[in-house]
Amino acid sequence: MTDTNGNGIMNQLFDGYAPYKGDIETRERGSIVVHETGVSSAYGLFNTQDRGTLFIGAGVDVYEGMIVGECSRAEDIVCNVCKTKHLTNTRASGSDDALRLVPPTNLSLEQCMEFIGDDELLEVTPESLRLRKTILSKEKRLKQQFHK
Repeated sequence: MTDTNGNGIMNQLFDGYAPYKGDIETRERGSIVVHETGVSSAYGLFNTQDRGTLFIGAGVDVYEGMIVGECSRAEDIVCNVCKTKHLTNTRASGSDDALRLVPPTNLSLEQCMEFIGDDELLEVTPESLRLRKTILSKEKRLKQQFHK
């Protein structure tokens, strides 16, 4: 899709069967998981974008356990993308600069299916594709990991 902008023609020819090559490789990076239900804000995403690649932008409805990005490390991290900046009457020069967000990576259906791990699910609706953890609650996920 990327190379041909959707205009490519693909051909296939069956060559034969081969011996078992082993398990299919999985991804080595973790997920960025939402901490609370709400609407994502530019301030919360700005603080989260340093931790990995984001899949959503500002103003998106999110819920606890939803995956909003790929972490740069091997483990999953939980972030609050709904956090807003506390407003006060005190102003300082340079502190209210515009936040610059990296454009989110929009995943296709195939990319989402390739991304999900064993403890993750893909929600497919006519309007969106959403990745989420199988167990939405952070506490219940930690308890399950501890019992394994």
